[in-house]
Amino acid sequence: MQGRNGLDTRGAALAAWLRDILATADFRFEPASEDASFRRYFRVRADSRTWVAMDAPPPMEDCRPFVSVLRLLRGAGVNAPQMHAADMDQGFVLLDDLGSRCYLDVVDEANADSLYTDAFETLLEMQCRIGGGQVPAYDERRLRSELGLFPEWFLSRHLGIELEGTLALALDETFETLIEICREQPQVFVHRDYHSRNLMHLERRNPGVIDFQDAVDGPVTYDLVSLLRDVYVRWPEDRVADWVDRYHERAAARRLVDAGRERFRRWFDLTGVQRHLKIAGIFARLWHRDGKPRYLDDLPLTLAYLAEVSSRYAELDAVVRVLDEFDIAGRAHAVRREISAGTRHRRPG
Repeated sequence: MQGRNGLDTRGAALAAWLRDILATADFRFEPASEDASFRRYFRVRADSRTWVAMDAPPPMEDCRPFVSVLRLLRGAGVNAPQMHAADMDQGFVLLDDLGSRCYLDVVDEANADSLYTDAFETLLEMQCRIGGGQVPAYDERRLRSELGLFPEWFLSRHLGIELEGTLALALDETFETLIEICREQPQVFVHRDYHSRNLMHLERRNPGVIDFQDAVDGPVTYDLVSLLRDVYVRWPEDRVADWVDRYHERAAARRLVDAGRERFRRWFDLTGVQRHLKIAGIFARLWHRDGKPRYLDDLPLTLAYLAEVSSRYAELDAVVRVLDEFDIAGRAHAVRREISAGTRHRRPG
C-alpha cells in the first residue's frame, strides 16, 4: 500500500520513527539490501552520517532474536554493528552502517587467504566466547525439518518429482545419518549464514558480521562449510581442503575440537550436504511461496556441491541416485529457463 508521499505504509511508519530517534526531519533513506525474508534494510543519511535501519514487520518477523544475538556478538568482541535504537513492537532497529561492500564483492585469488584468515578468527571468537544455551539448539527436530525441504519444495514442488519405494526410504535413512553427524560434533554458537554476502569488507577489523538473527547452538563445522562451500562463490577443492586444515589446527589449539583431521573433514563434508540439501529446498520455496526467483540462479553450484561431495561417501549413495536417475541438474536448468522466459508462472503458496 502506497501513501501520499510515495512510501508504503511500513516506510512511512519507519520515517516517522526515525524523525523521533534522530530528532530531525532532515534525513533521507533508500533501500540498502534485499533479504530472503520479509525484513528490509534502508541506508539512512543525515548530514555526513549514515546508519542502517532494519524493518522487520510483525507478525511475519520478530526483531527480538536479532537484538539478542547482536548483544552476544558484540559482547564476544565480534565486529557486528552497534545498535542505536530499537522499537520491538513496531519492528524497527537503527544500526551502525558497515558499508555496502561484502566479501563477495571484493574477494579474489590474491586476497582470499587474508580475508578468510580474518573470517576464521572471527568465527573462532564466536565459537569460543559465546557460551552454550543462549540461542536455540540446532536439535534433531530442526535438522529433520530442514532436510524435509529438499523433497517437499525442491523435488516435488519445483521439479514435479515424487520419490517412492526403496529410494524414498533410502533418502530418509541418509537424512538420519546426516542428523547423527551434525549431533555428534561439538555444539557451538552457529551464525547459520556465515558466507560471503553476510561478511562485510571494511577498511579495518574485517569482517563486519551481519544477518545473524537465526543463530543456534549447533555443529562446529556448520559455519565453516557455509564459508568455504559458499553457494555464491566457489574455490578449488585443494584450496578448500587447505583452509579446512588451517581452521582445524586453530580450533584444536583452542581445545574447541579434539577430533583428528580425517574425522573433522568427514564432519565438514557431511554437514555441507545437510546444508546444501536444505538450501535447495529454501531456494525453491523462495520462488514458489515468496515470488523471489533470483535465488534459483544459485542452484547450479548448490547441486554441484551435492553431487561432488556425495559421490565420495557410500552412506550418501541415495543422494547420488536421486541426482543422477532424475537428471536433477538438467531439470533444474530447464525449469529456470522456463521461468526466465515467462512460460512457467509462480504457483500459489
